Amino acid sequence: MNPVLCGLAANPALPGELIDELIGLADTGVDEILAERVDLSRAQVVALARRVPETAVLLAYRGKLTAADVDPSAQPRAALALLDEGAGCPEWARRFAADPVAEHREKLAACPGLPPDVVETLAADAEAEVVAELALWATPDVAARLARHPHAAVRSAVAANEATPPSVLAMLITGEELALARTCLVCDRETTPFVHDPNCSLTDCELPPGASCDGSHESTTHEMYARALANPATPTAAVVGFADHPSTLLRYQLAARPDLPQTVYGRLARDSVPGVRAGLAENPAIDDALIRALAGDRGHDVQRMLAHNPRVPLDVLAELTGVTKIGPTLLPRIAAASESEIRELAASPNPTLRMLLAARRDLLPGIRDELATDPDAKVLASIAPHPGLSDARLRAMTDRHGARVIARVATNPDASPALLHDLARHQPPVSKALREIARHRNATAPALLACLADVRARPMAAAHPALPPQTIVDLLTDDDCDVAEAAAANPSLPSAVMTRLVSRT
Repeated sequence: MNPVLCGLAANPALPGELIDELIGLADTGVDEILAERVDLSRAQVVALARRVPETAVLLAYRGKLTAADVDPSAQPRAALALLDEGAGCPEWARRFAADPVAEHREKLAACPGLPPDVVETLAADAEAEVVAELALWATPDVAARLARHPHAAVRSAVAANEATPPSVLAMLITGEELALARTCLVCDRETTPFVHDPNCSLTDCELPPGASCDGSHESTTHEMYARALANPATPTAAVVGFADHPSTLLRYQLAARPDLPQTVYGRLARDSVPGVRAGLAENPAIDDALIRALAGDRGHDVQRMLAHNPRVPLDVLAELTGVTKIGPTLLPRIAAASESEIRELAASPNPTLRMLLAARRDLLPGIRDELATDPDAKVLASIAPHPGLSDARLRAMTDRHGARVIARVATNPDASPALLHDLARHQPPVSKALREIARHRNATAPALLACLADVRARPMAAAHPALPPQTIVDLLTDDDCDVAEAAAANPSLPSAVMTRLVSRT
């Protein structure tokens, strides 16, 4: 793949006649990039669609192809993509329902709005994967019928479908009034009992790692339970018993549900596996008493996940900042803080709480400016990207804390060209800051030239339209392919050079 041609294909300033020439090269990689452009003419779209099946599919999903542009016999995947988008011809659905290629029938089964006769044909398909795909998206009545399908993979798919009636989901879990499944994807392929080697070296093996069947289709049944637990339509009464299930994964799935009695949450809070308790800690449905109990749980990740619970009280969050590491991220509870709580957090003696507040980008100017003068570097690093900060305040931050805040200051959308220039020439250089400057809209040519000295900032700088044209041209032959491709995609690349590059191929 020619990196310069790929870059040109993405260049927003590429003239239309050069797009035509690139299409004429019949380069698969270039065609796929061209398909992402928003300025393609109708003729260019059709020409690209005829090149490579993947490109036609992409164009179909982008809404750039119509049914009149696609021959379902020659371009089946593009036709299926149009059906998936609701833009295909209705008769195509009947054609693909009888297609000898199972992959095509499986793709069709996921398409919305299929005619009833096509749904019936797919529901009776001999390939379990086709019927399972249909079950994932089926209407309530079809899902209810497929829940009794003899193949365990189909039942598992029904369990994942949120349109499946609650009573049917409960039936899948309890097994009541439901005959045992006769087969699964494991015993379809292997003599049971069989356990698939997690490190299987067969390149054509389609079984998931650890898949197993001893005649009871245990791995597929386990998958069905997990899907039902994750399905919000599954009745609470049908799932509470999983609090004591031997499977850690199923208990973890249960812990995330928002509809359990507090007594069940309490049982999960005593689970022997920290991961289950950590998943529970993030659940906004647990009550205040349980939140406070979990605040003292030193199990791996429990306290950190509790800090991300949108209902954690601020006093508990303050405690958590002293016992678990929380970066400058916007926590849900901080995002939901009231105006009075914001003022309380801004005045907190706890610098971590001030840092967490500073991650908000909608602070009133007075609070924002107050945090911008905070003595703690981590608070300044958190507030530095906030829009509206003056150059003087941003410079004061870097003067006080240097490399500890420079990269974050460089992300500020209002940072001036002069400030970015000075940050780019900081000694010693701050690599992360150079990367931020290289993609900043206000970066000037001198700042970008400094960024070129950093190996990781170099490709970003090469793509910046403020880079001098001759420098962009020089970078086309850079030893780093990413840099050369970025330079070719730069809209400031002279059009004469674009023409020369295309004509050379």
